[in-house]
Amino acid sequence: MLPAQVHPSAIVDEGASIGAGTRIWHWVHVSARAVIGGGCSLGQNVYVGNRVRIGNNVKIQNNVSVYDNVTLEDDVFCGPSMVFTNVYNPRSAVSRKDEYRDTLIKRGATLGANCTIVCGVTVGEHAFVGAGCVINRDVPAFALMVGVPGRQVGWMSRYGERLALPLAGNGEAVCPHTGDRYVLRNGICSIVST
Repeated sequence: MLPAQVHPSAIVDEGASIGAGTRIWHWVHVSARAVIGGGCSLGQNVYVGNRVRIGNNVKIQNNVSVYDNVTLEDDVFCGPSMVFTNVYNPRSAVSRKDEYRDTLIKRGATLGANCTIVCGVTVGEHAFVGAGCVINRDVPAFALMVGVPGRQVGWMSRYGERLALPLAGNGEAVCPHTGDRYVLRNGICSIVST
């Protein structure tokens, strides 16, 4: 794999760890203790804080700030201008740097354009957060979330196709694109065959 590519206008502080094949575009700032995996893409005007961990093949679109205490696992997609926070109750006159809450975005999740992820939540594997949605609580794996505040309206496959499953209870569905089979048991969706 090719070494990381960093645009001349980007600032990558000494000490940052950048994996092979990662592309860092115009006006990006990566802080000194950030860890970024291989094959990632950081779009124009992205900021990555010191206490941030980013897995492999993560796509971060333009104008996203990934603040301290955010972890993005492999294959996460962050849409344009989506927002992370790390302090739950910020005040300009009150320092709360020792109160940062951890945010975990699990493998394969999609965070749509202009959505907001309030700190302290976990977004499950392959969950799909719609554009403009505000997430203020944990999101189950494969859940499709929309609205303000975010509410679950369905289930999504790993491929990003809507699954014909009930919101709760039990059921089975097949991804219309890949043929992968999913099962819903007691409100928990999982893939059972590929």
